[in-house]
Amino acid sequence: MNSEEDRSSLALMLTQVSTGDRHAFEEIYRATHVKLFGVCLRILPVRQEAEEALQEAYLSVWQRAASFDAARGSAMTWLITLARNRAIDRLRARGKIATAPVELAEDVADPDPDPASLIEASQDERRLAHCLGTLEGGDAGLIRRAFFEGLTYADLAARASAPLGTVKSRIRRALLKLRECLS
Repeated sequence: MNSEEDRSSLALMLTQVSTGDRHAFEEIYRATHVKLFGVCLRILPVRQEAEEALQEAYLSVWQRAASFDAARGSAMTWLITLARNRAIDRLRARGKIATAPVELAEDVADPDPDPASLIEASQDERRLAHCLGTLEGGDAGLIRRAFFEGLTYADLAARASAPLGTVKSRIRRALLKLRECLS
């Protein structure tokens, strides 16, 4: 579409499209789709968006071919303007979502704990570690295995080679000391 003859041919085909000539529309598509797709792709870097803008541009060509006026500019310029405008319309529609007010983000749930909760959990963890360190004779180990590793009292008694009642009593006394230390 560089020569004067090509330009005149394109303008003539647009006139034919305005009368509903499908063959002329196909010829316009074959002659211009690569260039118009490049225009859309420059504005919309996502290929699918550019393809949809191009489709909308050709729909506009089909519907508005009668409004083309060769006295105001070349047919190719008119087609490029249609494609460019469809791409910009899509870009603007997408931009409205991206520039939504930040207040809308308040309703978005964050599954992670907030910083204050993290600090509080860290302080509780340090206090518990300190209090576990004050327990005597391996009681801290019994508490850790029973409550952090999920072992049963019977498992703990078997591991410690101690009677079940003794293990239960040691854990009970250790829990009372922990409660006192943590309060």
